Amino acid sequence: MTRTRTLGTLATVVGFLAFVEFTSGVLQGFYTPMLTDIARHLGIHDADVNWLEGTQLMLSALVVPAFAKLGDMVGHKRMLLISTALTAAAALVLPFTDSFGVFLAAWTLMGFYVVWLPLEIALIWSRSRRMEGRSTITAKAAGLLVAALEGGAIIGALAGGQLVDVLPLSVVLLVPAVLILVCFFVILFGVKESPDPVGGVFDTVGLVLISLALVCFTGGLSLLRVEGGLTNPWSWAVVVLGLLLVIPFVLWELRHDDPLIDVRMFRSPALGPVFLTAGLFGVSVLGAQAPLSTFARTDPAVYGYGLGTTGFATSLIIGVYLIAMIVGALSFPAVARRTSPRWTLLAASVLVGVGFLLFLPLHDTYGQVIANMVVVGLGSGALVAALPAAAASAAPATQTGVATGLTNSVKTVGGAIASCVFGIALLQGVATSAGSAAEGTAGSLAGYVTVWIVCGVTALVAAVALVFVPKAAFTDRVVAVEAARVV
Repeated sequence: MTRTRTLGTLATVVGFLAFVEFTSGVLQGFYTPMLTDIARHLGIHDADVNWLEGTQLMLSALVVPAFAKLGDMVGHKRMLLISTALTAAAALVLPFTDSFGVFLAAWTLMGFYVVWLPLEIALIWSRSRRMEGRSTITAKAAGLLVAALEGGAIIGALAGGQLVDVLPLSVVLLVPAVLILVCFFVILFGVKESPDPVGGVFDTVGLVLISLALVCFTGGLSLLRVEGGLTNPWSWAVVVLGLLLVIPFVLWELRHDDPLIDVRMFRSPALGPVFLTAGLFGVSVLGAQAPLSTFARTDPAVYGYGLGTTGFATSLIIGVYLIAMIVGALSFPAVARRTSPRWTLLAASVLVGVGFLLFLPLHDTYGQVIANMVVVGLGSGALVAALPAAAASAAPATQTGVATGLTNSVKTVGGAIASCVFGIALLQGVATSAGSAAEGTAGSLAGYVTVWIVCGVTALVAAVALVFVPKAAFTDRVVAVEAARVV
């Protein structure tokens, strides 16, 4: 009876949010099979498609702190609606333009969807505040939301690949726009607002300072990746400037009565390792996507490594990886209940690390790569679900949305750094490949080995950091005062 009541409560709390994450997944998977078609439509080189990912990644890092804080202040549902409306408006521009500048601007603004998951977790945590087993309810909800997200990504990728072969591109690009509009009304009529917003005055100065720091830092990383950027002192100067601009932001936030981000959370024995894990996890979950795809597509007869897979065979690898993520996300609450959220996070990080390090001896066959990606996917799915839920349970009551949003922001920064490092490593590989640069693949085997080692080691470092988290962290056994305390 209790279990039935718990499941019923979970269904009430989650509501229609699973559809929102399904839509998010569709957005993440739908466009991938048609990037070459988009490039031809816009009359640009394939390499220029990277600007789409780079600008959206930069916007993601900027909007999450602001929308997360506003969610705590004025209501998580309200900010969810605003971000969905902005995403829909941007998506509706894409089918009706062949200008690269306009398309790039609209594509960038679609990055507002990244705030959906942290806002949803914060909303669930807020609405379950009077329910027994609050941490368990949030963990289960997070697992279901991530499962919906990854399911949407699989369906989106399959649908996008099929539709672009039979319909005009402008018609195909309308599909996600319509889905986002439906999503807006699902939120409007199906989701209840989080109770008792904390109010306050928005920290505009803090937002400007952190925005300048992130723009400089991520922009500098982009400059490092262009030809000659690695030896250009101005590229490094922009990166260093971005890092230095964090100092005035921290000083301002420490003095502010209602800061955009309570930077003291980074010193919390529970939250600090969670944020570190999120950043290190971003290295693999965001930074390694393109290298894994290009490795699979590389022709071993030409380069001496790779799988030489077709586009469809490569998509199967991605599909298996996403299915493993769904299993990992759904397994997280059950494993956490039998052990503890801390040990589940730690085990998930170890799985990601081991999965990538397995590539070092095992990368010669399709089956080996599939097996490695299953291990990585199980750990990744658990981490995607666990990190925002853990942050919500350990954050001060007035900073729930900020804490869950920070897991996304820090993960994005980790992915941006990794993307730069991996791009440089693989670019150096192109220069040393035996006369094969004309084939257009990513680089030498040494470059890919660098990717696997960095992803594996960073995941294991995250696991070590989680060892030092208090044993009862992220559970309902923690006394409320201790759970909210920021050291």
